[in-house]
Parts: sequence; C-alpha cells; structure tokens
Amino acid sequence: MALQYMSGFGNSFETESLPGALPVGRNSPQRCPYGLYAEQLSGSPFTAPRADNQRSWLYRIRPSVRHSGRFTKVDGGFWRSAPCHESDTPPGQMRWSPQPIPTEAVTLVEGIRTMTTAGDAGAQGGMGAHVYLATASMVDSYLVNADAEMLFVPQQGALRFVTELGIIEAAPGEIIAIPRGVKMRVELIDGPVRGYICENYGGSFRPPERGPIGANCLANARDFLTPVAAYEDKEGPCTLYMRAQGVLWVTQLQASPLDVVAWHGNYAPYKYDLRRFSPVSAVLFDHPDPSIYTVLTAPSDTPGMANVDLVIFPERWAVAENTFRPPWYHTNIMSEFMGLIYGQYDAKPQGFVPGGASLHNSMLPHGPDMDAFEHASTVELKPVKLTNTMAFMFETRYPQRVTAYAATSPTLQTDYIDCWSGLKKHFDPTKP
Repeated sequence: MALQYMSGFGNSFETESLPGALPVGRNSPQRCPYGLYAEQLSGSPFTAPRADNQRSWLYRIRPSVRHSGRFTKVDGGFWRSAPCHESDTPPGQMRWSPQPIPTEAVTLVEGIRTMTTAGDAGAQGGMGAHVYLATASMVDSYLVNADAEMLFVPQQGALRFVTELGIIEAAPGEIIAIPRGVKMRVELIDGPVRGYICENYGGSFRPPERGPIGANCLANARDFLTPVAAYEDKEGPCTLYMRAQGVLWVTQLQASPLDVVAWHGNYAPYKYDLRRFSPVSAVLFDHPDPSIYTVLTAPSDTPGMANVDLVIFPERWAVAENTFRPPWYHTNIMSEFMGLIYGQYDAKPQGFVPGGASLHNSMLPHGPDMDAFEHASTVELKPVKLTNTMAFMFETRYPQRVTAYAATSPTLQTDYIDCWSGLKKHFDPTKP
C-alpha cells in the first residue's frame, strides 16, 4: 500500500481508513460508526497545560482491555532499565566499536542491548541508551512500552513500524518516535538491521525553543511526519510483549491489537529526516555551543537542564576565521552518549566508526583527539563543507551508568583514552 503522511509537529490530526469512521462533533458518541469503540490514549495528565496536553481519540474494533490478559514475566535478555546498578565501572571516557549483527534469527524484542541507563524509569525521569540488532521481522507478535517513549535511530537497514495508529518506515538518516503506550510490530524491509534507541522515561520529546534564532531553521515542524490510519482485523493467536516497571512481560491474545480504524489527536508516532535539519552556526569567529544542533528535547523540571536531548552533527559549512573549528575541549555537567550513523565525525577521525558509540559522563573532560587537534590548529582556514556525515548525541542531565553488557563487551575499546596521550605541551612563556 502507498504510505501517506500528515505533516506538522504537535498539531492535532484526524485520519480514517474507512469513510465516516471518525465521529463528527463529539469524541465519544453513544454509538460509534461501524460499531467501533471509542477510546482515549493519554500521554500526559488530564490537567496538563494546553500546550503540553497530549492525547488521541482512537476508534477501534475492540477496546484495549481485550488486548490485555494475564501477563507473565519473561527473560528480557540484555534490555535494562534505570536504576541499574549491575556494574561499578570506574569513571572514564568510554568508546565501543559496532556491536556485531547476530547470525541467528533475532527480532527487535530479542535484539535490544542496553549500553547505559540514567535516572529512574519508575519516577519518570532519565533515559536508557541502547543498541538494537535484528535479523528477523516480528510475526504475530507485538510490543508496547509502558515505561518510556522510544526514539529509534537506524544505522544499518530500514525498518517498518506497524503501529496502532498507522504504518511508518525509517532508514538510516531518519528517526522514528514511538510514544509510550503505543503498540507496534517491527518488520525488516531489506535485511538485517542495527541502530540506536533512546528510551525516554520523562516527558515527551519536542522541538526546542529557538530563542533569538526566531521562527525558522533547526528542525522545522512541517518536516515531522505522522502516519494515516491503517488497521488490522485479524483474528488468531498472537503474542503481546510489554515493557513495564523495568521488566519484560508477555501475554497471549486472540486478535491483533492493531485495530484502530480512525483516530484524531496529537499523541502519535512520527518520523523525521535528519537531513532536513537546517543548521545555524558561526559565520565569523568562534565555535558555538553544540546545543544549536538540538533536534528534539524532553524537558525536565529545571529550565535548561533537559531530561534528554537529541543533538546531531550533520553536513554543514565551516567558515569561521581565526577559530579552532572542531568541538572544543570541555567538561560538561550533562552526560553524553554519542553514536555515528554514517561518515566521519570531525573531532574523532579514527576509532569512532558508524555503528559505534561513546560515553562521556558528567564532569569528565573530552574533546578532539591528537590528530584532529593538530590538523585543526595548522590547516589553512578556508570555507570547508563537512559532507557525508551524521553523528548524534543523547545528552541528559543524569549521570549514565554502564550496564554489565557494555562493560564486558568485546567491542569496548580499552585503549580509547590513548587517543589523547599524544597531545603535546606547547606552552612557552617567552612566546606570546
């Protein structure tokens, strides 16, 4: 089927897969068209301010209580939730090579490997940073996350998310957000996949405020795409996995839970093409803060200290004069989990490769390696376009704890700290 999208972030949408399935003028009529059930899905408290209130009305074949049952706990594999204190890893800068894709059949539910956790999922604060690996589509099985919003960042291979509110696809260079509580089945489109997930335990992601930048640039609302309604009227045994209270649970159903025929509201999955991000940067001198590359933010109760931000480092022109152009050395109260989708990251030309990851925790210094420093300090500063590159960062106010899986992974680069060992002393008090 041809996919269609309605664009705009935070707007209220309405979509139906059968003509007249959406009630007109009221959310919950005494009798819904086509014999459907009306049901509200709330992503915020009922009394949240209008600008923060998130909810959608769903018109479905069966109410969700029919898509539930007696849950039993199952092995969650390498999927962890905060708080997770299984590894007392010494503080230090950490980096991993890409996690190898399994040779056996592994679905998304089985292929989530948690690298770090932060905060407390039960307290609805913090995040989890994961790598996902999959070689098989989910068949007659579904996943719902009651603990967190899931932000997918594909790095290899494309994914199809068949959700309650419609079908949406993403390939490397795009992101997909699945709101907390939305059921989905994840299918592979063109072979094995690998990528990253930010499990956001706090308030939903949204574009950041632009401040003096004004009304345009960064991530523009019109570029966020939401699916149209598409339902499954499918009976037969199937499996529903639920992530709740930091545990993976399972129940057996007798019909597909993806049976929403129509919906309206502002709480829905969406995708965004990171290549549509419009960067703003210095055009004369100095290197601006990386916050100018924020695509999405999940605010906390402290202004300016995000629960988690998604920051990217895309293609862009570097034109600043008399300036050290790569990211400067810094020590940050925020903690940074980075990944590389494709290309080369300008501050780490060696060792940080697509599919890999790094962690620079709260108050740990980091910055360009020796080769990047020497090159940037001596190169002729002509305008240069950084091309074929897309790195990203999950940045959070919480310190990130490394899982046992990440701490013992063969992909952990134990010599990462050595990338700075060659930095020389250039100080000479006789030469200003």
